[in-house]
Amino acid sequence: MATTNSYPASLDVDYPKKLDRLTTFFRIIVAVPALIILALLTATGGESLTNEAGKEISQNGGGIVAGLFGATALMILFRQRYPKWWFDFALEFNRFSTRVGAYLFLLTDRYPSTDEKQSVHLDIKYPDAKKDLRRGMPLVKWLLAVPHYVALFVLAVVALFATVIAWFAILFTGRYPRSLFDFVVGVGRWNIRVTAYAFLLTTDKYPPFSLK
Repeated sequence: MATTNSYPASLDVDYPKKLDRLTTFFRIIVAVPALIILALLTATGGESLTNEAGKEISQNGGGIVAGLFGATALMILFRQRYPKWWFDFALEFNRFSTRVGAYLFLLTDRYPSTDEKQSVHLDIKYPDAKKDLRRGMPLVKWLLAVPHYVALFVLAVVALFATVIAWFAILFTGRYPRSLFDFVVGVGRWNIRVTAYAFLLTTDKYPPFSLK
């Protein structure tokens, strides 16, 4: 298991000194456009693709993110390669989705940008596929990460309650309690390490069980 300092995926969010009470109160409503964009990128569907003769040739069963995971797994398994432009897209998508999450969970007042980092700093190391990634690992990583899924489910529920408490605190004081802020960011940090390992497939280092 890798230590938190050496793990090739990291997340940090700048602590805000003051937060806007009005946008905090209406945060779920204000965040809807950004959530719609995420939904379009991750949505699954079952539309049939046909050729010019009208014959069905394939079935579209997933969004861009799901398709990228499958393609990356196959590329590592059979070619032991990780195309840089696939990695760049996955990294930027996760940066955007993390900015949306940070905004939704009240960690920042800045509306999530599709390209600027803003106050959310997410970095994932681009892997040397032949040196850092073993061919067969994409087949088992999702199973090896099961303990993390369980832990993250529990932590996500606690983080939701922490956000509700923070919502009231911000409405009355304009500040996000630092201990709650660090906890919620820690859950996000844990999640991105598991994502890098089990879904982005950028590392074979097993994620540490840590919020740090």
